[in-house]
Amino acid sequence: MLPIVLTLLFYGISAQERFTLSGTVSEVSSNEALIGVSIVIPSLKTGVSTNEYGFFSLTLPRGTYELQITYLGFEEISETVVFDRDKKMNFQLTEKAEVLDEVVVTENVEQLNIRKPQMSVNTLSVQTIKDIPVVLGEADIIKSLILLPGVSNAGEGASGFNVRGGAADQNLILLDEATIFNSSHLFGFFSVFNPDAIKDVKLFKGAIPSRYGGRVSSVLEIFQKEGNSKEFKMNGGIGAVASRLLAEGPIAKDKSAFLIGGRASYAHLFLPLFDLDNTAYFYDLNTKINFKLNENNNLFLSGYFGRDVFSISNNFENIYGNSVLNLRWNHLFSDRLFSNLSLIYSDFYYGLELDFVGFKWNSGIRNFNIKYDLKNYISDTFQINYGLNNIYYIFNPGKIVPNSPESGIVEEQLIKKYADEFAAYVDVEHTISSSLSLQYGLRLSHFIRFGQEELNVYENNNPVTFDPFLLIYQEAQPIGTVASSRSEQLASFTNLEPRLAIAYTLNDEQSLKASYTRMAQYLHLLSNTSSPTPLDVWTPSGPFVEPQLLDQYALGYFRSISDGAYSLETEVFYKDIQNRIDYIDGANLIANNAIEQVILNGEARAYGLEVLLRKNEGRFKGWLAYTLSRSEQRTPGRNLSFDNGRSNRETGINFSRWYSTPYDKTHDISLFGSYDLNKKWSFNSNFVYQTGQPTNYPVGQFQFQGLTVPFYGLRNQERLPAYHRLDLSATLTPKKNENRNWQAEWVFSIYNVYSRMNAAAINFRRNQDTGVNEAIRTSIFGIVPAVTYNFKF
Repeated sequence: MLPIVLTLLFYGISAQERFTLSGTVSEVSSNEALIGVSIVIPSLKTGVSTNEYGFFSLTLPRGTYELQITYLGFEEISETVVFDRDKKMNFQLTEKAEVLDEVVVTENVEQLNIRKPQMSVNTLSVQTIKDIPVVLGEADIIKSLILLPGVSNAGEGASGFNVRGGAADQNLILLDEATIFNSSHLFGFFSVFNPDAIKDVKLFKGAIPSRYGGRVSSVLEIFQKEGNSKEFKMNGGIGAVASRLLAEGPIAKDKSAFLIGGRASYAHLFLPLFDLDNTAYFYDLNTKINFKLNENNNLFLSGYFGRDVFSISNNFENIYGNSVLNLRWNHLFSDRLFSNLSLIYSDFYYGLELDFVGFKWNSGIRNFNIKYDLKNYISDTFQINYGLNNIYYIFNPGKIVPNSPESGIVEEQLIKKYADEFAAYVDVEHTISSSLSLQYGLRLSHFIRFGQEELNVYENNNPVTFDPFLLIYQEAQPIGTVASSRSEQLASFTNLEPRLAIAYTLNDEQSLKASYTRMAQYLHLLSNTSSPTPLDVWTPSGPFVEPQLLDQYALGYFRSISDGAYSLETEVFYKDIQNRIDYIDGANLIANNAIEQVILNGEARAYGLEVLLRKNEGRFKGWLAYTLSRSEQRTPGRNLSFDNGRSNRETGINFSRWYSTPYDKTHDISLFGSYDLNKKWSFNSNFVYQTGQPTNYPVGQFQFQGLTVPFYGLRNQERLPAYHRLDLSATLTPKKNENRNWQAEWVFSIYNVYSRMNAAAINFRRNQDTGVNEAIRTSIFGIVPAVTYNFKF
């Protein structure tokens, strides 16, 4: 009913006949659906893009039009289509042959992107990700994203990533629509995403469409390949510390396919050579099956399973990782209405065993998600997305189990928490004229915190007290507890989240864009480190913990230079976040059954300038990214009482002043270059410079019972030294690859060429010989050479 009403409202009574061309676009060699392919009518300066499943729909007045179908890295198709009736046409694109001469572009149909209202979005091809030199030679999606403007992390060996001054837990990471709660292997040295299994990577930093919600910083959307439905293929690689293998092929030719890929690291196998009885490795598995039931129905079953194992001398063992599963059904109601129904399971598990103490620790977060999305292609100038989404969460803060009867440890389950997040959204893509286009929408989110076995009750409903004499915050003592059933509601929150993006085209090469985004985040990662660790615990909003609310504004200038050979993107942004949690001094977050006693609700803000200059064509390609920004947080004191007409106010954190967040980087410069010398050799390099990370240094010391005790000033008033490094790689493709089924390449890489010892931390200690206090720099990597052998057949 909704599509019919919208169509009537948009058109009224049209005297001109209009017809619809719909279909899919896929890769000719594998039948793999292609995302974001441009189907353009240059004469009308209009067009559409394929959705996440390769589907498109284009409605135009009666007539004959020249269509151009273009996708980066593939041969262009030009097709003359007569719009005299509704029809379906499927297109297949062929990968471009390797051409080293300068590409001459006669008409850049991709200038349509200049006209689109979507901004603050970065897309990386899988080939670009594989080209970027990284530590130990392993291609890595997360570390590739860090080379983009507005994206950073806490340094080498740090997990997660930060977008526009936001925390790592404020990023929504989706793998085939399923939530990934921890994106890192080996505490941040690798990401959980196998590049061989990945088809599409897109990062939304702002102007986030209404179909996404639940986080206030960014959305990283990753789709796995579907599998080759034409012939059996394998590819993989053997690296210095890890290897990978992926197989795909048809189940029923041209109708169904499978994909299965795995990775594992093995550097720990060499540790006994150095008399080290330690273990540190990871493994993961990517799977996918798709079935084409008929022209209007497709089924997909995809999954991911990954684990990290870290142990020390068999006395300490740490196992953690993600498991996700998604069953999806694509249905085409008509040539203008596409739908997708998904049933999703996601689980993050964290396990710890301490033999020398005598117990095991298990914690994690699970969710069950059902979502139904529809896209209605009303015309070439008006499309609408709408849908529903419901997620049920189970939070396990931790369970302690004795690992032997003699341990003396008593089994204890920290109080589990339960919650439900519902959302309904509508999102419109609307071209007003050849110069003005809009994307606007609204998301309604509703979060319920369900009952639990035990909930503390505090005097004045205040779990954190303030000592006005010592000027410190302290944990309040509960005055009682209440129990509630799972069906009861402890708290509920409802938020309207409007979104708006505008693009005004100055000419075929230039446009101005602006956007406003409001988002709500109901989950919080409890962590007082600059980089998340597997031990960090997620907790839902509820009593004492308010949901985070974001308002983000962005303004940008976009330009295509030399007919698309170069492109320039510049944006300024401002973010305001309410209810960002902060911690009292000395907060204990591990195994805390009353976490509300150590957290406070504050606010955060970030603002800055981003510049991205790309060279898109020729033997030499690459980009220069620069970000100038600030990221700050404040937790003001509360008004407690009135005395003689005056209010007694707490000091807050840092005396209620704004202070730099741990992920504040004033200057962030990234330079990436790729050069194809000939058919055998190609070279890649990247250079990174970042302002040092905010930290705390002692500002003085005092003597207590013969001990020297340092004391610290306000939070994050100091910084680590600036971070910078240069990476290089060379790829050798032997000539014998030509006309052979077995294709191979060697990748030689050097990470941190000039062996910059970047500071991961600076600690202070007293020299035992001189008695003088000294600063000790801790670094993760110097220069790291690596060799990787990649193959496919």
